[in-house]
Amino acid sequence: MGLQIDIQAIVANWRALASMAPTARAAAVVKADAYGLGAGRVVAALYEAGARDFFVALAREGQVLRGHLPEDARINVLSGHMEGQDLSGLVPVLNSTEQFFRDRAMRPGQPFALQLDSGMNRLGMEAGEWASIRDEALAAGPAFIMSHLACADEPEHPANASQLAAFRAMTEGCDVPLSLAATGGILLGKDYHFDLVRPGIGMYGGLPFAQARPVVRLSLPVIQTRVVEPGEFVGYGSTWTATERCRIATVAAGYADGIFRALSSSGASLYADGRPCPIVGRVSMDLVTADVSALDGVPAELDLICDEQPIDRVADYAGTIGYEILTSLGQRYERTYL
Repeated sequence: MGLQIDIQAIVANWRALASMAPTARAAAVVKADAYGLGAGRVVAALYEAGARDFFVALAREGQVLRGHLPEDARINVLSGHMEGQDLSGLVPVLNSTEQFFRDRAMRPGQPFALQLDSGMNRLGMEAGEWASIRDEALAAGPAFIMSHLACADEPEHPANASQLAAFRAMTEGCDVPLSLAATGGILLGKDYHFDLVRPGIGMYGGLPFAQARPVVRLSLPVIQTRVVEPGEFVGYGSTWTATERCRIATVAAGYADGIFRALSSSGASLYADGRPCPIVGRVSMDLVTADVSALDGVPAELDLICDEQPIDRVADYAGTIGYEILTSLGQRYERTYL
C-alpha cells in the first residue's frame, strides 16, 4: 500500500497562501509530523522555497526538526515553556504568566513569543492576565505576539470580528510583530493578516482553502477478489448483504492504518482510474472490502484518497474533518515523495 505525497504541491499551496497576504511574512505550521506527511521532507522543501518561520506543537517536535533546518530558521513551540522540555534552539510561545516567569528565569536573553486569548478560551493569556505583565513582557522583547481564531473557516461567523477586535485592543501600542491568521484567517482578508500569517491545513490540500492543489494519493493493494451471490453477506456483523450477484475486492488496509471504521458502508468509495467502487461491509483493523462489479478488470491497487475523493470528502463520509484524516494515516504505508 502506498501514500504518495506531492511535496511541490505543498510548496505551491504555501506560496499561494503567502501571496494572499503580501504585507505579512508567511510561516508554515508543521506540527504532528507535518500533519502526518513527514515533517523532515516538508520543512526542507519549504525552507528552500523561502519559509523561515515554522510552528510545532511540542518542544520534542521542534528538536527533531532542528536537525533538518539551518540556524536561521525559527521553530516556534505552541505549547510554550512546559517543565522539563528542551527548548534549546527553539522559540516557545508563552501562554500564561506562569510560563512567562518560568521562561525568563530559566532562559534569560533567549528568544520567546507570546500568545493572547482573544476569545477561544483554549491557550493564551486573557486580557486581565496580559495587562498584569504587559510592560514587563514587552520590555523583554518578544519575537511576536499571536492569537488564534476559533471560527475562521466560517467567514460570516460573528466570532471572527469579535476576536479581531479583542486582539487589536490587547495589542494596541505594542511595537511587536503580530499574528492572528492561520489558513482560514488568511482567507478572511487583509484585516486579519497583520505581520505574520501561519498557513497550515491549506498547505496540505485541505479546506477551507478550496483552491489548494491536491497533495495526497492513498493507494491500497488488492489482496483478493471473489464473487458474492444474492443473500450472502460481507464482513463483520453481516451488516451488508448482496442483493444481486457482485464482485468484491478486499484491500490491505484498515482502521489500524487510519481508515476510519465510520467509513463502513458510508457512501465512500475506493477508486480505480476515476471509477468509484463503493465500500461495503465494515472496515476492519487491516482490511476494507469494496464492490468492484462495475470494473472490466480489477487493478492491483484501489485509491481511497485521490482527485475524485480528496481528504475533506473522505472526512465528510467519516463524520470528521480533513485534519483528522491526514494526521491519522498510519505508519504501515510506504511513503513516496514526488
